[in-house]
Amino acid sequence: MHILIVDDEELARARLLRLINQIPGCDVIGEAVSGEDALEKIQVLDPELVFLDVRMPGQDGISVAKTLADYTDPPAIVFCTAYDDYALEAFNTLAQGYIVKPVQLEQLIQVIEKTKKLTRVQRNLSSSSKEQRRHISAKTRRGVELIPLESVFCFLADQKYVTVMHQSGETLIDETLKELEAELNQRFVRVHRNSLVAIAEIVGLERDSAGHHCLRLKNSEYRPAVSRRHLASVRDLLSRL
Repeated sequence: MHILIVDDEELARARLLRLINQIPGCDVIGEAVSGEDALEKIQVLDPELVFLDVRMPGQDGISVAKTLADYTDPPAIVFCTAYDDYALEAFNTLAQGYIVKPVQLEQLIQVIEKTKKLTRVQRNLSSSSKEQRRHISAKTRRGVELIPLESVFCFLADQKYVTVMHQSGETLIDETLKELEAELNQRFVRVHRNSLVAIAEIVGLERDSAGHHCLRLKNSEYRPAVSRRHLASVRDLLSRL
């Protein structure tokens, strides 16, 4: 599980890092020192779980959690704070856990296991959804445009907005990436927090000039990025194509 630690105190980050490193299957992929820094790191690093301090200078943890609630595929959040009087406000966000400093190893193991179970439940709910439609509808200046699903290369999300990349160009739609993934999971695969790619369009996996993984598509020059979080599942999919 890929984890981001967010805390403005260096000693607190170091203690949490030391404890997490003792838990098998957990990998701390980054640290952030403020709410603003956390939102930037989440976009770049694509963590599955964020340990988030509540009281920080500038944008605090509660504000960060509320911002993430608007994202199409937010990471799991566990608040980690020295103050237990924030619990009620914290659980009014999408937080899946709340632990009070000084953090103990047993606490971390319990909350990480809880997060893994919730993630599996969400995945099972998505895989049980059945695809029904053959078009994506979009409201444009010309009225309602119908985009055939077989012409779609991928769906790209930018916080609240989703762009459909298809054979005739790019079109903005009102639906969320999470809704599309749940409905169209038989034909599209998530390869990044911000993108779904048509399985039938995938030719192979490669690295770009910066060394990042991306997909080569059959009918488009666009190369969708593959995050570390989704790399294993993409490789597994390619092995079965």
